[in-house]
Amino acid sequence: MKHDEKPPPPDTGAKTPQSQATRRSFLRSIPSKARTAVTQNPLLSVPFRIPFDQIESHHVSAAVHQLLEGANQNLLEIEKIQEPRTYDNTLHVLDHATEQLELAMGVVGHLESVASTPQLREAYNAVRPEVSAFYAGIPLREGLWNALVEYSGTEEAQSLTGSRARYLKKTLDEFRRNGAELDDDGKERLRVISRELAELTSKFSQNVLDDTAAFELMVSDEQELAGLPQSAIDAARQAAKDKSKEGFRFTLHAPSLIPVLTYLDNRAIREKVWRAYNTRASSGDRNNGPVIQRILELRKEQAALLGYQDFAALVLEDRMAKTTATALEFVDHLTKKTQPFFEAESAELATFVKKLGTSPEGGLKPWDVGYYSEKQRKALYAFDEEQLRPYFAIEGVLRGLFKTAEQLYGVDIRENPSLPTWHPDVRAFDIFDGPGRAHLASFYADLFPREEKRGGAWMNSFITGTVRGGEVRPHLGLICTNVTPPIGDRPALLTHAEVTTMFHEFGHLLHHCLSRVDVRTLAGTNVAWDFVELPSQIMENWCWERSALDTFAHHWETNAPIPAELFDKMQRARKYRAATATMRQLGFAAVDLALHVDYDGESDVLGFARSVMQQYAPTPYPDDYAMLASFTHLFASSVGYAAGYYSYKWAEVLDADAFTRFQSEGVFSRDVGEQFRRRLLEKGDTEDPMTLYKAFMGREPSLDALMARSGLATVPPPAI
Repeated sequence: MKHDEKPPPPDTGAKTPQSQATRRSFLRSIPSKARTAVTQNPLLSVPFRIPFDQIESHHVSAAVHQLLEGANQNLLEIEKIQEPRTYDNTLHVLDHATEQLELAMGVVGHLESVASTPQLREAYNAVRPEVSAFYAGIPLREGLWNALVEYSGTEEAQSLTGSRARYLKKTLDEFRRNGAELDDDGKERLRVISRELAELTSKFSQNVLDDTAAFELMVSDEQELAGLPQSAIDAARQAAKDKSKEGFRFTLHAPSLIPVLTYLDNRAIREKVWRAYNTRASSGDRNNGPVIQRILELRKEQAALLGYQDFAALVLEDRMAKTTATALEFVDHLTKKTQPFFEAESAELATFVKKLGTSPEGGLKPWDVGYYSEKQRKALYAFDEEQLRPYFAIEGVLRGLFKTAEQLYGVDIRENPSLPTWHPDVRAFDIFDGPGRAHLASFYADLFPREEKRGGAWMNSFITGTVRGGEVRPHLGLICTNVTPPIGDRPALLTHAEVTTMFHEFGHLLHHCLSRVDVRTLAGTNVAWDFVELPSQIMENWCWERSALDTFAHHWETNAPIPAELFDKMQRARKYRAATATMRQLGFAAVDLALHVDYDGESDVLGFARSVMQQYAPTPYPDDYAMLASFTHLFASSVGYAAGYYSYKWAEVLDADAFTRFQSEGVFSRDVGEQFRRRLLEKGDTEDPMTLYKAFMGREPSLDALMARSGLATVPPPAI
């Protein structure tokens, strides 16, 4: 999620990512007896086996409006209760009142992200504002608020303990924070704001998707591709072939973009691709600049209406940081600790480029940094990440990913080809609580890029199971990535960075799938956003451990493990330019907080963001730099990571510190893994995050482990 969702059989042949047209023909080709039996609108009562093969765009409006009415009736039942109020007839009903609506909208929103069509987008856009307004209106219902207050005063409510007590307190706090105590005019204005935010954030996301898909760079002469790894050249040739074109086709999706910016000798092409990526959705009909300004204006008004100084104060009250001051202090403190290393790294790179005797005209530019950094890394460590790619065939990575979870947490993961999916490349799996034991969850894995699928990597949930009478209702979730696809008869061979991305998203998925909570609203990943990255980021550590890599990192042709010399080079290079990478993340965090605390709403928002982020960049940005216009973490939903992007570095502190237990007691220790599962993964938001963390570590977190892991623990010597 960082800005940058039994073991499968051996790979016997590559599966090429399919186009949308192929997807439709695939669905038509499924024999009727094999298709999921659905006798009504499939979105009205979505089963665990979601019938993706039956869902059409025309189902959306009818289903959502009926489900909205059903959810409204559930809330009315709470409001109209005549008998004495109890947990079961008030809070329990509230916990499940919108469940079917959430599931249907989750499915539709997911399909719009991974299998978008004009018809589906139109249907989704038509209902999303109304649904958002409904959710925003829940805390504004006077009858519902009175019911909660009435229940909170009962003897039963005052004697609640554990998750139920926390749910009551958090619900009352959330209602207050979202306008329950406003007058009628204030409540109506909040409803209007919510509807407009839903429309704007949807438009923002779709502008990014469309502008990303609109770009292609065709190269006819292979000589212009000097420096590119053969894997990237082959992928570009295949991408052109898939479009019935001659030559080599490059896009803005990561598997195409990153090799160009890292290896391609042709500076003009690097610049063109870099500029295209960093100016997405910043001009023309897809210009997100005005969209961002309006989103920020509405968020500021929303916060003021609710009695908060700014949007950050509103958001952070329910996070681990609690206050804007704490978040700002965290970013500032880490920046000051990193700055000397960052300056040293920048000076060292400049010196290295100068010594090459081929300094780029006009000095280093942003599109040069990755290219020359890679050359410097090779010179320092004799290490090229492409050397690792043959050891990370997709099937082996999946086996290693699942085996890591199985060894740590005692689960059993098996493929389930019977679950319907939304695309032929998507695979489904089941998670059991050990061999032959209870079914805990199922999940989908959608791994390769497609034009109708948004970029990046993410995890999401469809169904959040709960514990009821000792029985655990299974969870259903998904992971999505955009890793290097297979080419011809060769399996998908991933970079090490792509492997860590898969482990990261699977960590989120495990947080969801291993949850054992009796309150749906507090289950799984429904935790503070500066805590939610701990289960995901800690999983990345196993991608660097020899004992873990030996379980899955084998050469796709010879089955040989990673050679010791190559592994040692990889470890030595791990800390290379760690300060620059840290400053990049801190720049995102800083601009996020600045936009939601300091931005006046009058100046050019893209220029404002550029000036903030420049302080964290190793080279000057051009005047049209507009990364903010595609920053979906902040603007693709009403809240998302807005005023909370610092969470990534915050959680890195937690994950580096927590991993020290595995390092000291065994990276595959079942005892430590069991404690991490029981004390953190299973607990959801049933206790304060710091309480959960201390239950696992026995103390509060320390920054020391992260600084040591990044090589930033000792002040660097002055650059020569």
